[in-house]
Amino acid sequence: MGRIPAWLALAASAVLVCGGLAAQAPLRAVPDGAGALGRCVATGPLDSVEDLNDFVGSAVGDPAFLGGDVGVDLRLGEGRSIWLFGDTLRRSAEGPDFVRNSMLLVADGCAEVVMPPAGGAMVPDRADGVGYWPMSAWRLQLGGGTVVHAMYQRVRSLSHDEVGGLGFVNLGPALTTFRMAGSGAPQLLTTTDLGADDPSPESPTWGAAAALDGGWLYLYGTSTRDLEGVHGFALRVARVRPERVGDQSSWRYWDGRGWRSDPSLAMALISEYGGVSQTLSVWPQDGRWYVLSKQDEFLGSEVVVWPGDAPVGPFGPPQPVAELPCDPATGELRYMPLAHPQLLPEPGTVVVSYSRNFLDVGLVCAAPERYRPFFIRVVLPD
Repeated sequence: MGRIPAWLALAASAVLVCGGLAAQAPLRAVPDGAGALGRCVATGPLDSVEDLNDFVGSAVGDPAFLGGDVGVDLRLGEGRSIWLFGDTLRRSAEGPDFVRNSMLLVADGCAEVVMPPAGGAMVPDRADGVGYWPMSAWRLQLGGGTVVHAMYQRVRSLSHDEVGGLGFVNLGPALTTFRMAGSGAPQLLTTTDLGADDPSPESPTWGAAAALDGGWLYLYGTSTRDLEGVHGFALRVARVRPERVGDQSSWRYWDGRGWRSDPSLAMALISEYGGVSQTLSVWPQDGRWYVLSKQDEFLGSEVVVWPGDAPVGPFGPPQPVAELPCDPATGELRYMPLAHPQLLPEPGTVVVSYSRNFLDVGLVCAAPERYRPFFIRVVLPD
């Protein structure tokens, strides 16, 4: 199976032919050196799923963020939140371009692009060109301030000889640390690759989902194998005290009976057969735990929830909660549903976003809002 679809690379490479995009908006400097915030794009009321989609679909936006996928959100308190995106379409000084990741700050009725001091991606590419896509995030109160940690996956573009010039390979996770500077822009402090580069899909990508509960940080890892009938990813879990997440020797892995120091003993909570997407959501709500994903990754057609009673499960059986097929007639691609339990919460339900793209890159170039998340509300199974 294709772990990361070739069409995503196709969209990224073809954006260079987009034309007629707006000029770069002026950036507002932040005194503490955290970077700059783009102009305020008024969100209007965001009191319903319909409001969210109206804003995402109709807002002119900042040319530093014309469209993007993934969309991991994190509440910061006092009405502020950040959103982390993967491949992001923007207008640079040189013209239309893609960067591997970006961040939006939403507060006081404004959505503002967070631009690092050097510009480009919020988490810069490595010197060898390896970039970073977001997967999960959480916040901690340390020393009277707020620190945000986020897990990214390291990705390398494949060469022409490998896949005809298209596609990516996942090399493992990375841990980032951001300092939240009052009402200003978040500042990237550190990026730490966890483990050596490993292109094997059988190595779990830890941090594909994350959850804080009972003084522990639970990091969920996804992996897959080239087996007949396997299109999804298996799910495993590790845990660590949140303040020690950067020390992998402190991580412990669930083997079905207890927590072990050997990652090879981590038990599959959900199998690759009928499995989850590479990036997904796991969270507690109303006294239960839920796993939400598109079943069977890109070849699947349903958003599925696996309910459970604890961070380690057992999870299941899987229960469909929404249809999410790709549309061969229009070329629309729908993927990576993510749950947002703190966004417009209602008992027994959760707001879910999914990413969109098109095989016809001209459609995205002409209307970049097509390359933005779409929101739905789903009813959680009993």
